Amino acid sequence: MKFLKTTLALAIGSTMALAVQAQSSGTLDRIRSSGTMTIAYRDASIPFSYLDDKAQPTGFAWELSQKIAAAVQKELGLANLTIKPQAVTSANRIPLMVNGTIDIECGSTTNNTTRGKDVSFSVNYFYTGTRFLVKTSSGIQSLEDLRGKTLVSTLGTTNLQLLRTLNTEDKLGINITTAKDHDASFLNVQQGLADAFGMDDILLYGLRAAAAKPTDFAVVGKPIQVEPYACMVRKDDPAFKAVVDKAIIGLMESGEFTKMYEQWFTKPIPPKGINLELPMSEELKANLTAHSDKPAN
Repeated sequence: MKFLKTTLALAIGSTMALAVQAQSSGTLDRIRSSGTMTIAYRDASIPFSYLDDKAQPTGFAWELSQKIAAAVQKELGLANLTIKPQAVTSANRIPLMVNGTIDIECGSTTNNTTRGKDVSFSVNYFYTGTRFLVKTSSGIQSLEDLRGKTLVSTLGTTNLQLLRTLNTEDKLGINITTAKDHDASFLNVQQGLADAFGMDDILLYGLRAAAAKPTDFAVVGKPIQVEPYACMVRKDDPAFKAVVDKAIIGLMESGEFTKMYEQWFTKPIPPKGINLELPMSEELKANLTAHSDKPAN
């Protein structure tokens, strides 16, 4: 009996070790064997990841993911690598990463400790804070001005969680509603169903710039809780994360990352030629040399 127990324990230990080993290199192994890399994209996260006038993914983060894919192809020594785009939303992006549907997601996803329990994140490539998109005529300038009013935020975002917490703690009495994506949230404000849309300020600037009459809307309020964006990868897969990080760091050190940033944030971008006119933040400038993947709390 003792022999059987020992043999069983060894077998279980060996199986667990093999499982851990397979998990740690799973993404690269799967890409190598299939010759395909599944990259997630968002359809309305301007200028990070969105659809152009031909309904094709584009944007700063989408371009970054293509460069990462090229680095993966080189790392694996593949003659060809097929890119499979996969649309995701704020609500399903993490489940689709966990269940293996997507290999990487570079969009407008905040790197925080809560999400870090389920997925891993690359080196941070943007920093943002929660602010509010309102009608210029509303007179709203801050969270305090939303007392007793209606605030919309996108389902599945950290912004929604933050705003709900502040609303409760500060007893603001704000009616907080949700929408399925950023376009739908903005539409709530346009149609008067909500007084403000709370979200990452960069996304709000993008929506405002793409509006038929941008001057009808304003981004207001001091940034609440500055947070980093990073590429999302599967948890406990250090081999794949290392390739992703190396690719991003290489772009930062060569200066190509800065050129990409200027193209997407300080110049007209497709499909409407809007210009966000947003210079690089001090936090991002610092991370060009720090290469931190530190999450928000």
